[in-house]
Amino acid sequence: MRITSKGQVTIPRAVREKFGLLPQTEIEFQVKNNTVYIRKSTTPSRPGRGRGLIDRMRGRATITMSTDEIMALTRGE
Repeated sequence: MRITSKGQVTIPRAVREKFGLLPQTEIEFQVKNNTVYIRKSTTPSRPGRGRGLIDRMRGRATITMSTDEIMALTRGE
């Protein structure tokens, strides 16, 4: 396996499947002595699309309803 001129490598399919490394998976590099380890990141470097949507919508509601009222409304009661 070789590193490309852009610093990219291809992780073999068997390794990706075994460790669940899907496209867009955040990874981090750890260096110990002369060894480089790659592992899944436990903290994403940026929030996901869903988190961003929730953050933008938070506090924008103009009507206050209780959970019971919302559930009754969505159930058509």
